[in-house]
Amino acid sequence: MQFRTELTPDAFPRRISLTSRIVTIGSCFADVMGGRLADSKLPVLINPFGTVFNPISINKLITMALCGSEPDENGYLERDGIWFHYDFHSSLWAYSRNELKSRLLHTLSQTGEAIRQANYLFLTLGSAVVYRHRQSGEVVANCHKMPGSLFDKYLYQVDHLRDELMALVRTIRRANPALHIVLTVSPVRHTRDTLPVNQVSKSMLRLLAHELTIWRDGIHYFPAYELMIDDLRDYRFYEADLVHPNAQAHDYIFGKFAESAFDAELRAFVTDWQSVRQALAHRPLHGGNTLADRQFLTRLVTRLEKLADRVDTSVELLDVRSRLARIPAGCTDELDRQNA
Repeated sequence: MQFRTELTPDAFPRRISLTSRIVTIGSCFADVMGGRLADSKLPVLINPFGTVFNPISINKLITMALCGSEPDENGYLERDGIWFHYDFHSSLWAYSRNELKSRLLHTLSQTGEAIRQANYLFLTLGSAVVYRHRQSGEVVANCHKMPGSLFDKYLYQVDHLRDELMALVRTIRRANPALHIVLTVSPVRHTRDTLPVNQVSKSMLRLLAHELTIWRDGIHYFPAYELMIDDLRDYRFYEADLVHPNAQAHDYIFGKFAESAFDAELRAFVTDWQSVRQALAHRPLHGGNTLADRQFLTRLVTRLEKLADRVDTSVELLDVRSRLARIPAGCTDELDRQNA
């Protein structure tokens, strides 16, 4: 007897390899997926604009990055001595307008170049509910805790969302015709919009993601939303806020992603690397000054050096070697005598 419906995502038409270059952009789930990819030693630029939920802002930011245009001068604002921009997340801030502009231009340039060089672009769509700044008439990516009276909140019209995403695909294709686009709908529940509106919002995004995969080559949908809502389908897989998936859910979803998206060599490497990461996280019970600790770290250095021709292990090697250097000389002498 089965007590749940397990979802097995379709295999990617072109599998991700260890050398694939990746950019993730979108909602907070883009941070989660990007972090897991980085943990697997893949070269990835993670959500460079910060959390961006709606497709309108995603389109605006990527278009700016690829076309070399500057942020809207009317989008800058100051709050409590800190400068922000309505088109970017609050993680991008500065103490002056000029400093912020310089930072945003650098971020746009870096992102544009990364997308041009990337093999995969992950776009995670979070919500079709938008906030429009009344004075400028523009949809914003973030309200930056400004008074609600400055904005109109509403559900964006589906045909307009379709136009935004189609325009975005055309812009990306001109910049990097070979780029593979992976679409996901974020499994994070936007309960502040009410559950009925959240469901309508997610349904609209899912519809458009489906249409794009049908109408355009090189676009693949990964069912993160369905894995959370239909496969796991239990509140024990959520954080205490009952909105965000917890670490166990992230592990499950990323595991399904690896099965469908990674090539055989990368899957084998990830398995080996997880073992190395566990060793790196190991902390000794007795102060780390024993002969056994020295032997353990020496073996770990050897493992990292063998992987260095495939991935960058310089940070990990520096950490392990520094831990080795702190072991008393007596342990080193004993080990040297055993190896003699």
